[in-house]
Amino acid sequence: METLIVLFGAFTATLLIIWLTTKRLELSFSGRVAMAIMLVFTAIGHFAFTKGMAMMISFLPWANVIVLATGIIELVAAIGLLLPSTKVLTGNLLILFFILLLPANIYAASNNINLQTADHTGKGLSYLWLRIPMQLLFILWVYFSSIRNNQKSK
Repeated sequence: METLIVLFGAFTATLLIIWLTTKRLELSFSGRVAMAIMLVFTAIGHFAFTKGMAMMISFLPWANVIVLATGIIELVAAIGLLLPSTKVLTGNLLILFFILLLPANIYAASNNINLQTADHTGKGLSYLWLRIPMQLLFILWVYFSSIRNNQKSK
Protein backbone atom coordinates (compact mmCIF):
# COMPACT_ATOMS: atom_id res chain seq x y z
CA MET A 1 0.00 0.00 0.00
CA GLU A 2 1.24 3.46 -0.93
CA THR A 3 0.82 4.91 2.56
CA LEU A 4 3.18 2.32 4.04
CA ILE A 5 5.78 3.07 1.38
CA VAL A 6 5.51 6.79 2.17
CA LEU A 7 5.66 6.18 5.93
CA PHE A 8 8.66 3.82 5.90
CA GLY A 9 10.44 5.73 3.13
CA ALA A 10 10.09 9.06 4.94
CA PHE A 11 11.17 7.47 8.23
CA THR A 12 14.27 5.93 6.68
CA ALA A 13 15.20 9.12 4.81
CA THR A 14 14.72 11.33 7.88
CA LEU A 15 16.63 8.96 10.13
CA LEU A 16 19.49 8.78 7.62
CA ILE A 17 19.67 12.55 7.07
CA ILE A 18 19.75 13.22 10.81
CA TRP A 19 22.34 10.50 11.36
CA LEU A 20 24.59 11.81 8.59
CA THR A 21 24.38 15.42 9.78
CA THR A 22 24.43 14.99 13.58
CA LYS A 23 25.49 11.37 14.25
CA ARG A 24 22.38 11.07 16.44
CA LEU A 25 19.68 8.44 16.18
CA GLU A 26 16.43 10.44 16.47
CA LEU A 27 13.82 7.68 16.29
CA SER A 28 10.90 9.62 17.80
CA PHE A 29 11.47 12.75 15.76
CA SER A 30 11.99 10.74 12.57
CA GLY A 31 8.79 8.84 13.35
CA ARG A 32 6.83 12.08 13.72
CA VAL A 33 8.27 13.53 10.52
CA ALA A 34 7.39 10.34 8.65
CA MET A 35 3.83 10.30 10.02
CA ALA A 36 3.45 14.00 9.14
CA ILE A 37 4.56 13.32 5.56
CA MET A 38 2.20 10.34 5.35
CA LEU A 39 -0.67 12.50 6.65
CA VAL A 40 0.01 15.12 3.97
CA PHE A 41 0.00 12.31 1.39
CA THR A 42 -3.31 10.91 2.64
CA ALA A 43 -4.83 14.40 2.94
CA ILE A 44 -4.11 14.96 -0.74
CA GLY A 45 -6.16 11.81 -1.39
CA HIS A 46 -9.10 13.38 0.42
CA PHE A 47 -9.03 16.29 -2.03
CA ALA A 48 -8.19 14.26 -5.15
CA PHE A 49 -10.62 11.38 -4.52
CA THR A 50 -13.41 13.14 -2.61
CA LYS A 51 -16.17 11.35 -4.51
CA GLY A 52 -14.79 7.87 -3.80
CA MET A 53 -14.04 8.65 -0.17
CA ALA A 54 -17.53 10.08 0.29
CA MET A 55 -18.88 6.66 -0.73
CA MET A 56 -17.25 5.27 2.43
CA ILE A 57 -19.59 7.36 4.55
CA SER A 58 -22.51 7.78 2.16
CA PHE A 59 -24.88 6.95 5.02
CA LEU A 60 -23.92 10.26 6.69
CA PRO A 61 -25.24 13.68 5.67
CA TRP A 62 -22.72 15.98 3.97
CA ALA A 63 -20.33 13.13 3.16
CA ASN A 64 -18.26 15.29 0.78
CA VAL A 65 -17.84 18.00 3.43
CA ILE A 66 -16.79 15.39 6.00
CA VAL A 67 -14.19 13.97 3.61
CA LEU A 68 -12.75 17.43 2.95
CA ALA A 69 -12.81 18.25 6.68
CA THR A 70 -10.93 15.06 7.53
CA GLY A 71 -8.34 15.98 4.90
CA ILE A 72 -7.89 19.34 6.63
CA ILE A 73 -7.67 17.55 10.00
CA GLU A 74 -4.86 15.40 8.61
CA LEU A 75 -2.96 18.50 7.46
CA VAL A 76 -3.37 20.17 10.86
CA ALA A 77 -2.27 16.96 12.60
CA ALA A 78 0.83 16.81 10.38
CA ILE A 79 1.83 20.25 11.63
CA GLY A 80 0.89 19.43 15.23
CA LEU A 81 3.14 16.37 15.30
CA LEU A 82 6.14 18.51 14.38
CA LEU A 83 5.65 21.14 17.08
CA PRO A 84 7.17 20.12 20.43
CA SER A 85 4.43 21.94 22.36
CA THR A 86 1.59 20.11 20.58
CA LYS A 87 3.03 16.70 19.70
CA VAL A 88 1.49 14.87 22.68
CA LEU A 89 -1.98 16.41 22.29
CA THR A 90 -1.84 15.86 18.54
CA GLY A 91 -0.72 12.27 19.09
CA ASN A 92 -3.64 11.55 21.41
CA LEU A 93 -6.14 13.14 19.03
CA LEU A 94 -4.63 11.34 16.05
CA ILE A 95 -4.98 7.97 17.78
CA LEU A 96 -8.65 8.77 18.40
CA PHE A 97 -8.97 9.85 14.75
CA PHE A 98 -7.47 6.56 13.52
CA ILE A 99 -9.85 4.59 15.73
CA LEU A 100 -12.84 6.56 14.46
CA LEU A 101 -11.82 5.99 10.83
CA LEU A 102 -11.74 2.21 11.12
CA PRO A 103 -15.53 1.68 10.77
CA ALA A 104 -15.50 3.69 7.53
CA ASN A 105 -12.71 1.48 6.20
CA ILE A 106 -14.64 -1.65 7.18
CA TYR A 107 -17.77 -0.27 5.47
CA ALA A 108 -15.77 0.53 2.32
CA ALA A 109 -14.26 -2.95 2.19
CA SER A 110 -17.57 -4.70 2.83
CA ASN A 111 -19.13 -2.69 -0.02
CA ASN A 112 -16.19 -3.11 -2.44
CA ILE A 113 -15.70 0.65 -2.66
CA ASN A 114 -12.81 1.75 -4.85
CA LEU A 115 -11.78 5.18 -3.55
CA GLN A 116 -9.92 6.23 -6.68
CA THR A 117 -12.56 5.30 -9.25
CA ALA A 118 -15.59 5.99 -7.00
CA ASP A 119 -17.28 2.72 -7.87
CA HIS A 120 -17.78 -0.77 -6.43
CA THR A 121 -14.72 -2.46 -7.93
CA GLY A 122 -12.68 -2.40 -4.72
CA LYS A 123 -10.79 -5.30 -3.18
CA GLY A 124 -13.58 -6.24 -0.80
CA LEU A 125 -13.27 -7.83 2.61
CA SER A 126 -9.85 -9.31 1.86
CA TYR A 127 -8.54 -5.73 2.04
CA LEU A 128 -9.24 -5.74 5.79
CA TRP A 129 -6.47 -8.31 6.30
CA LEU A 130 -4.11 -5.46 5.39
CA ARG A 131 -6.08 -2.43 6.55
CA ILE A 132 -6.78 -3.42 10.15
CA PRO A 133 -3.14 -4.29 10.98
CA MET A 134 -2.06 -1.16 9.12
CA GLN A 135 -4.42 0.97 11.21
CA LEU A 136 -2.98 -0.63 14.36
CA LEU A 137 0.52 0.15 13.08
CA PHE A 138 -0.44 3.82 12.62
CA ILE A 139 -1.83 3.97 16.17
CA LEU A 140 1.29 2.38 17.67
CA TRP A 141 3.54 4.55 15.49
CA VAL A 142 1.92 7.73 16.77
CA TYR A 143 1.93 6.47 20.36
CA PHE A 144 5.64 5.59 20.38
CA SER A 145 6.82 8.65 18.43
CA SER A 146 4.67 11.33 20.09
CA ILE A 147 3.29 10.20 23.42
CA ARG A 148 5.42 7.51 25.06
CA ASN A 149 8.73 9.18 24.29
CA ASN A 150 7.65 12.59 25.53
CA GLN A 151 11.10 14.05 25.91
CA LYS A 152 12.31 17.39 24.68
CA SER A 153 13.67 16.68 21.23
CA LYS A 154 13.44 18.33 17.86
